[in-house]
Amino acid sequence: MSWYRNTVWFVKGLREYTRGGYESASKHFNAADVEVDVAGRSFLVTGANSGIGKATAKEIARRGGTVHLVCRNRERAEAAKEEIVTETGNQNIFLHVVDISNPKEIWKFAEKFQNEHKLNVLINNAGCMVNTRELTEDGLEKNFATNTLGTYIMTTALLPLLEKAADARVITVSSGGMLVQKLNISDLQSGNGPFDGTMVYAQNKRQQVVLTEQWAKAHRNIHFSVMHPGWADTPAVRSSMPDFYERMKNSLRTEAQGADTVLWLAVSAEATKLPSGLFFQDRQPVPTHLPLAYTHSPPEDEEKLMEVLEEFSQKFKSVSPRM
Repeated sequence: MSWYRNTVWFVKGLREYTRGGYESASKHFNAADVEVDVAGRSFLVTGANSGIGKATAKEIARRGGTVHLVCRNRERAEAAKEEIVTETGNQNIFLHVVDISNPKEIWKFAEKFQNEHKLNVLINNAGCMVNTRELTEDGLEKNFATNTLGTYIMTTALLPLLEKAADARVITVSSGGMLVQKLNISDLQSGNGPFDGTMVYAQNKRQQVVLTEQWAKAHRNIHFSVMHPGWADTPAVRSSMPDFYERMKNSLRTEAQGADTVLWLAVSAEATKLPSGLFFQDRQPVPTHLPLAYTHSPPEDEEKLMEVLEEFSQKFKSVSPRM
């Protein structure tokens, strides 16, 4: 079954996820959807110092939005901020140094942020694909800590702020790779059996889809979405998937093409006319399962994922230093 899933997914990817797939899909885009002024609205983008995160932040800045860049590396983040300010002329760009794999840091940041800023749109873009099993200082497997738990804590910690906002949105950058994975709650930290970083990443991305669906049910005043950017030429792809990059580099999307649907979900009025909780690709909601792939999970597993993540979240909140 895994061979079937992987084969169907790769063939689909060659057709849809490449630059050619974007060029084909974009013929049906309405340019006016993103030709909007978002001055006065506040956007937070994690992993914003490079790749799709930086491309998204830059396009929001061009449209007048206040942008909060949440990055792990101060030096690279400051360079990204300077580039965005210089290219867009928007001075309302703010930098926050946070390691999304560190739950205590996220709680500390979110508590401070809520006291000092407003927030209309949260964009969960930060992620990693670590190809060997590494543990954080908290004993968490690094991919899980960043992609799943970090996304969960950042979102839930900022929900009270988003609940107060007009036209509040949460967008999570997932991956089409999640289509080859069925939710597995029995080994969230990948401690059993051989470690395959690519499949761990895909499992995390499946978990993000489930999170989005569950949040959409629980928080009706916020529009949640999750998306696949396609196969884009980003620093993360080059470093984490060098063989894939070498094979596909002439067909990969640009960073801006990868970011297009994130931007559309963040700023367009059309996006929120669609139901909350959907998975998007090239500005369209798409299925979260391949045909005959048997990747559907029972509701109790999805509920259990939320329970486990909440337990982790509260454990780290309780030891978070007060600001």
